[in-house]
Amino acid sequence: MSTVKTNALRVILSMFSLLTFFSCSEKSFENKPSPKDPEEITFISLSNVGGQLGNYSSYKITQDSIHFESGMTANQKHNEWHRAITPQIWKNLISSIKIKDLGLIESSPSIQPIDGIDETFQIKTTKKSHVFVNAYSDTHYRQFEKFKIKLENLSPEQP
Repeated sequence: MSTVKTNALRVILSMFSLLTFFSCSEKSFENKPSPKDPEEITFISLSNVGGQLGNYSSYKITQDSIHFESGMTANQKHNEWHRAITPQIWKNLISSIKIKDLGLIESSPSIQPIDGIDETFQIKTTKKSHVFVNAYSDTHYRQFEKFKIKLENLSPEQP
């Protein structure tokens, strides 16, 4: 056999061996279980808006803080309050909210003409954003009630 053919066979055999090696290596990485990426709550907003005097209140809660605003447009009153929270407080606040149930909750139509106030919950997770308006009649609303009680215990007293 000529040396040209021998060298060509060695190169081809070497390339084939390397390709086989790397393709086996990639498959071993693919078979490893990927780390789970759990869906977690990152932000919650709760607002109540309406009434003949233009009342409003709004909570914006993140993993490290609570921001509260309230007021009345009729007399142009506006109050704000901020509070830093610990990871333990955050976990306690969101403990009543079941992420798997959020997709099942249904909003109801606005009832401002009847009672003058609409309640809106916005919950953002690492994967989705959910908005609920007047979801009082939904069977999963109880978790929001528990959340509101915990939130009110952290808030300053309102005049």
